[in-house]
Amino acid sequence: MQEEKRSRREQSANTGRIGDRPFWILNFSILIRAAHQVGAAVFLAAFLLDAIPEPPMFYVLIALISGGLLLACEWMRHRQIFREVAGMITLVKILLLGAAYHGYLPLTETILLAFIIASVGAHAPKKFRHRLLL
Repeated sequence: MQEEKRSRREQSANTGRIGDRPFWILNFSILIRAAHQVGAAVFLAAFLLDAIPEPPMFYVLIALISGGLLLACEWMRHRQIFREVAGMITLVKILLLGAAYHGYLPLTETILLAFIIASVGAHAPKKFRHRLLL
C-alpha cells in the first residue's frame, strides 16, 4: 500500500520529457564529469586560496568544455533541461560566475555561492532536479 502511494506521488511530479540516450553516452558522461570536477576544483581553489593569483587557463578550458559536454549529454536524456530545475540551476551558476568575473558581484563569495548552488542541485533527488518550472 505504501509503495502504491509513493509510486502515484512520484508519477504525479511534473517532470520534463525523457529521450533516449545510448548507454555509451552515459558512461562517457561519467568521464566528462570527472574532468569537469578537476577543472572546477582548480578554478574554485584559485579564488579561495591565495596560492595562485588566477586560475590557470588550461583548467578553465577543461571546466568550460567539459561543462558544455555534460550539458549536451544531459540534454540527450532530458529534452527540456532548460525548463527544469537542473537547467535553471545551470543558468544561475553561469550568470553568477559571469557577474563575478566582470566585477558586478564580489568575486570570491559569488564563486563560492555558485559552486554551492551547483553542488546542492547536482545531488538533489532526481524527481526534484528534473521537475519542470516553466
